[in-house]
Amino acid sequence: MKSLLLALCISLVAAEAQAISRYNSTSMSCAEVQARVRGEGAAILRYRSTRNPSLQLYGRYVSDRRYCNHNEVAETAFVPAADTKSCLVRECIIVDPDDFFIFRRRR
Repeated sequence: MKSLLLALCISLVAAEAQAISRYNSTSMSCAEVQARVRGEGAAILRYRSTRNPSLQLYGRYVSDRRYCNHNEVAETAFVPAADTKSCLVRECIIVDPDDFFIFRRRR
């Protein structure tokens, strides 16, 4: 009975895990990069650093805020693509609620 319960718990944890695709952004056009991120909702994009080409950079990019955590927002970011140096995508950025002075209550 204990082994059945343990197997059930492990299968539930494994069922919630979702794989995320990884792409090399410099081997695709900007339209392809944007289509992949939009189609999958979120993707990891890899590219070489412009300052130090031996350095591999990567990031998680999303189609909109739905793919961010509750304390994050989707901000504009740029990645290099095969046809351009700055392809517009969105990236989840952690936000401090105190930074939004508009939403503060007046005392």
